[in-house]
Amino acid sequence: MGSYIEINDTLQITKEQGFPSELIISKHEENPFMAEDFKDRVFEFCDKPAIRIFQAPPVRVFLVENVDGKWIYWGLVHILEVKHNLENKTTSGKFKIIDIFSLEDIKKAYDLIDQRADFNYFK
Repeated sequence: MGSYIEINDTLQITKEQGFPSELIISKHEENPFMAEDFKDRVFEFCDKPAIRIFQAPPVRVFLVENVDGKWIYWGLVHILEVKHNLENKTTSGKFKIIDIFSLEDIKKAYDLIDQRADFNYFK
């Protein structure tokens, strides 16, 4: 008998899985988003493959948009709720944005945090 559970410090999701639709990198370049723009909003993500556990508030989790397998480190969130579908082995939940990185920090974050060149959206 065995089980496999991932413990994550990163919520890496696609638009289809619930990444906030208004966060678009080209719009962020023109007029930067701020965490205050989302302060009273709760977002939902769904059907993230595998059973995952995330850090609980007040510990931050990185918010990463997956765009065709390339990652954009947008900022930080608090995970508010997690639901596991044990039959389908997926994780869903709710989160709140607590910080949005500047465009410069978004571009730097990948090199500081991840460093896997094949996942870097900007290269």
